[in-house]
Amino acid sequence: MRGFNRLNEAYKNATVIEFDKESKYVFFGDQHRGDDSLSDEFGRNKHIFNYALKYYYENDFTYVELGDGDEMWEQKKFDVIRNAHFPTFTLLRKFFLDKRLIMLFGNHNICYRKKERVKKDLYHVYDEYLGACEDLFPGIEFHEALLFKEKKTKQELFAIHGHQGDLLNDQLYFLSFVLIRFLWRFMHVIGLKNPASPAKSRRKRHKIERMYARWIHQHKTILICGHTHRPKFPLKGEHAYFNCGSCVNPRGIFCLELQNNHLCLITWRVNTKKDGTMIIKRTVLSGPLNIKEYRDKEKYDEYEYNIPDNAHCEADMGVE
Repeated sequence: MRGFNRLNEAYKNATVIEFDKESKYVFFGDQHRGDDSLSDEFGRNKHIFNYALKYYYENDFTYVELGDGDEMWEQKKFDVIRNAHFPTFTLLRKFFLDKRLIMLFGNHNICYRKKERVKKDLYHVYDEYLGACEDLFPGIEFHEALLFKEKKTKQELFAIHGHQGDLLNDQLYFLSFVLIRFLWRFMHVIGLKNPASPAKSRRKRHKIERMYARWIHQHKTILICGHTHRPKFPLKGEHAYFNCGSCVNPRGIFCLELQNNHLCLITWRVNTKKDGTMIIKRTVLSGPLNIKEYRDKEKYDEYEYNIPDNAHCEADMGVE
């Protein structure tokens, strides 16, 4: 019940964004950008991610980061992350300057729910080469939730990180933070998993996703989130739960695209051409699906609202 209340609270206070058929959004989440050391899981995919960012910038997408972009549980200072991934933040700044950058906080960067911390870390950064402070994202705001509304039909898409109602990552997040900062940060370098993370536990993932399904059934609203690291695109007869996956999968990165009022699940991976040349390839895994398929609220009662224990897309999409 607490999970329902947290989702309802976020929905009620969500920032509203209007869109139409001409709008283009890309949803990324769970980059967990760190210090580019062995414990930084984003490091292995940073070149793929940067290549994808260039594609979306050049094709006029608005970038939406669904939380846990920066790994603030492991790192004490944002400067460490920014210096480690300078090319990534250079690209994100281009989106920001074009007013095409939207940020949400997740449990791993929940510190950015405080405006003072956002201002301290992200408005300006110290450039060691120039020996002076430079603008990064001056005036940027972090949101807990977004409510996208189609201008004509008023259909809603509710976007959050997804940790709301997850006991160890929401109400007891400080306990998880302490464990990661002082223990698992070092232990997962040698392969040990963080037991508090739904990304490492199939049982926890499915428990959270069943809560999402019940919430969708009650509110008759499309839900887009991250947190579980498990990309999800509903098949016919399933509830309207979409998950953008993560950027720390060993086989590549995942995201969701919204354009022409259609949603697609995308993966970006390294592929090999016949001549042996390595390339980064964009592949559509699911979709495009017109969001109007979920517009008629009466149809929701026809859908199945259970998450099977052997959920289909983990094997198909190469999710650990």
